[in-house]
Amino acid sequence: MKDPNSPICQTISGLLQRIGDKWSLLVVQTLANGSMRFNELRRAIPSVSQRMLTLTLRNLERDGLVSRTVTPTIPPRVDYELTPLGHSLQKPICGLVQWAVEHSGAIHEAQARYDGAEEREAA
Repeated sequence: MKDPNSPICQTISGLLQRIGDKWSLLVVQTLANGSMRFNELRRAIPSVSQRMLTLTLRNLERDGLVSRTVTPTIPPRVDYELTPLGHSLQKPICGLVQWAVEHSGAIHEAQARYDGAEEREAA
């Protein structure tokens, strides 16, 4: 295994932290069907704050996963959509979601066993 302090491990770790966070995954999934305006995204992901959505979109744009298009109207129209790189993230995300659905029962059982053992040891 590579040294966790190596440049490649640090790069991969940073990238996975950004694209693997809850909001990034939800934004990428939400934009999978096409372009959306900021407020459409906000309505589609009601639990995200305006600030967090703004930061998430900026980070995804910086990483080349989302493009931002400004149409010079009054007021300006801003649309967000996945880039080809962003679309390529769909398959791994769908795989992760499918894995979570298939194994959520086993994970909950393991958590209950672990929590029960912790309580017995504390007593």
